[in-house]
Amino acid sequence: MARNKYPEETVEKILDVSTRLFMENGYDQTSIQDIIDQLGGLSKGAIYHHFKSKADILLAIVDRVSAGKAEEMQAIVADATLTGAAKLRQMFLSSFKDSTQRELIASMPNLVKNPQLLSLHLSNTIEDVVPHYILPVIQEGIDDGSIQCDYPQEMADVLMLLTNVWLNPLIYPATQEGIRRKIALFNQILASLGFPTLEAGLDEHIQLVGEKMSRLQNKDVLDTLEVHLL
Repeated sequence: MARNKYPEETVEKILDVSTRLFMENGYDQTSIQDIIDQLGGLSKGAIYHHFKSKADILLAIVDRVSAGKAEEMQAIVADATLTGAAKLRQMFLSSFKDSTQRELIASMPNLVKNPQLLSLHLSNTIEDVVPHYILPVIQEGIDDGSIQCDYPQEMADVLMLLTNVWLNPLIYPATQEGIRRKIALFNQILASLGFPTLEAGLDEHIQLVGEKMSRLQNKDVLDTLEVHLL
C-alpha cells in the first residue's frame, strides 16, 4: 500500500468533515460511517490510522478549537490598554459569544454521561485556564485597583467552577428562565465582590446552546422513529 505523503492534510480533512457533521447532526447522531461517506474516497482504515475512535476525533476537534481560543485569550491578557477587570470581563464575553465554540458545545454529548470528556474538561480548566489566564488577570486587577479581592487563587477557582460547570448546559441543563436566573445570580455575586458584571442578554447566548442541543436530540428521536416505521 502506498504511504500517505500528506498525513497532515488527511487529518485536517477528517477533522473538517467531522466538525461539520457533529455541528449539523450532533456527536451522538454521527457515526464513523457517516464521516467516511463524506470524505471523498478515504477509507475507514485511513481514519483509524489517525484516530482510534470517534471520541478521539472529537477530542482532536476540541483541541483545535481550544488552540484558537487560547490565542485570543493570550491577546486579551497582553492588552496593555485594559485593566485587569476589563480583561476578565472581555474573557467571559468572548467565551460566551463565540459562535463556533457555541455550535461545537451544542453538538457534544452530555458530559455527565461521558466521564472521559468531563475529566478532560475539568483538567483543562484547573491546569490551564485558571493558572495561565484567570489568575494572572485577577492579580493584575488587584494590583491596578480595578478588582477588590483578598483571595485571588480561590476566586479564580470559584469563577471557573461557576462558568465552566454550573453555567455549562452540557453539565447543568436549564430552561431559558433558569439560565436567566443563573446569569442574574452570577452578576450579583460578581458585583458583591467588586468584580465587573456581565452585560444583560448573555442568557440568550447560553440558551442558544440549549436550543441547538434540543433540536439535535429531537432529530435523533425522529430519525429513530423513521427507521422503525420503515
